[in-house]
Amino acid sequence: MNPADTADTAATPADTVATPADTVATPAAAAEELERRLGPADPADARARDLADEREEFPRADVDALDGIGLARHYVPVEHGGLLRDFPATAAMIRAVAGRDLTMAIAHGKTFLGAVSVWVAGGVEQAARVAELVSAGVPVSWGLTERGHGSDLVAGEVTAYPDGDRVRLDGEKWLINNATRGGLVTVLARSDPAGGPRGFDLYLVDRRTAGDAYRPLPKVRTLGIRGADISGFTLDGVLLDPEADRVGAPGSGLETVMRSLQLTRTLCATLSLGAADHGLAEAAHFATGRRLYGRPLLDLPAASRTLGECYADHLLHEAFATLATRAIHTLPGELGVLAPAVKYLVPVGTESLLARLRRLLGARAWLRDVRGTEVRAGVGVFQKIERDHRIVSLFDGNTVVNLNSLVSQFPLLSRSHRRPRLPEAGLGQAADLTAPLPPADTSRLRLMPTRGASLLHELPDSADRLAELATEQNELAPVAASTRLLADRARELLGDIGEQPIVPPDVPAHAFDLARRLTWALAGAAAVRLWLDSHAHVSRGGLGPEPLWADGCWLHAALDRVHTRLVAGHRPTAEEEHALERTYAVLTGELLRQTGDHRFPSLLHIRRAEAL
Repeated sequence: MNPADTADTAATPADTVATPADTVATPAAAAEELERRLGPADPADARARDLADEREEFPRADVDALDGIGLARHYVPVEHGGLLRDFPATAAMIRAVAGRDLTMAIAHGKTFLGAVSVWVAGGVEQAARVAELVSAGVPVSWGLTERGHGSDLVAGEVTAYPDGDRVRLDGEKWLINNATRGGLVTVLARSDPAGGPRGFDLYLVDRRTAGDAYRPLPKVRTLGIRGADISGFTLDGVLLDPEADRVGAPGSGLETVMRSLQLTRTLCATLSLGAADHGLAEAAHFATGRRLYGRPLLDLPAASRTLGECYADHLLHEAFATLATRAIHTLPGELGVLAPAVKYLVPVGTESLLARLRRLLGARAWLRDVRGTEVRAGVGVFQKIERDHRIVSLFDGNTVVNLNSLVSQFPLLSRSHRRPRLPEAGLGQAADLTAPLPPADTSRLRLMPTRGASLLHELPDSADRLAELATEQNELAPVAASTRLLADRARELLGDIGEQPIVPPDVPAHAFDLARRLTWALAGAAAVRLWLDSHAHVSRGGLGPEPLWADGCWLHAALDRVHTRLVAGHRPTAEEEHALERTYAVLTGELLRQTGDHRFPSLLHIRRAEAL
């Protein structure tokens, strides 16, 4: 039997696949178009999804539905015949899918991760070949990790050595998504017995030609995303063409992977945003109907404040992820610091957010039926959301890997921020949600951000801008004061970072705490710039919900959440707390309105299928 017959590949020609309109102009429009095509959530589909999860079955019907609307073509850049014009739009679609079911989003979205190295370093003919397969719905897998080495890619033992005029691949990859279903696999292999930074290559393994030399391993049972195809494969003498099948120049495998990870780590944040969208909607629905101690749950100040703070965390994550995703187009040279920071903060922050919501729901978070018979009878919605999401922080480098990446950049970040420089135009483009994005140029991706982080470099100027606005609009005074405090604390943090004589891998424990605090400083700075450069468009063009954007409301709450992480024991003054009470009350009310109106809990206006 042809191995391709056993792979879960689509037979539909790329030119006949129904696709969302290729004139999508904004992320909100992209998400709404996908929602419209998938249609309102069906209780029967939810029950079937629940049963499939119990049986650990692959979500074939869900993936087929995504293939049917041509989502995979949005994983392929337009220069290679796809519909990926800007990364924020594709990210919004992945978020929308994740907001329905994370297993569904991960199972389908893995193809982008598997193919991205070709978009970064592949030749024209090679990219065209992969683009045709992806557009036709062929799953692509990314074979990086191994059983004995995990995230330590330099220790990889899969080999790619010459065999006549061919290259022979041997070894095992493990904990690989789409390892069994994948029709095409991108494999990182040792090409020099000595290994080292230039001792690895990336190769494309096509299962249609690999034959029995490619053998999938048994499925690995997982706590979350139970139905996903998580397994591995062995390569036993797979013969490849060294020119046609190698991705990039000889010895560039690790560099290509690291540059590609800057894109995938950034987009992984959208999985967390989708999970939080779903979790917040479930919690808001529960809170509006639950009565405790003879009165509505939301009448209890602690419950209302919890919802408001969780929503503030979510909006902070959204702001950071949004700016970083736009920076793929406008600040690619700084993704070396933005990508690991986003990949650490958003999944970890979402884990904390979901844990707080679980405590708000109490025992009902563990029951099989949170909503009763009203909508999804028999479906343990919240426990599945939280269980599925736990794996996101492990994708494309776990939390320690991402923090270590930031630690390795401490000397560079410290030096760059001691030198004066002109404002970075790309930061303004990334922060203005109405600004058109230039085409993404992956050749500008850099392993190290030699110019540092513009977000932190320009944070003092952002504080000055807010202070000036506050002189004209008194309601902005608390936000301006909080921004100034952030700028002061970020400056102190960079000073502490500059004093660390760190030589990896001997990284002291406190360096990881500095890296963690660095991610929160970056997130706060991103929120400040996003509000400064975009808030005027809300009143002019209806960019987002007015109550959230007016008087810096969401920014005020987001900065409060940042300060609680930046400094242990941070406590606002009585006056500040009084202002925060009003702010969180507005946020809680807006969360209930958005979810009640079938909209995403978001800084933007994004409607779900039920409202379209």
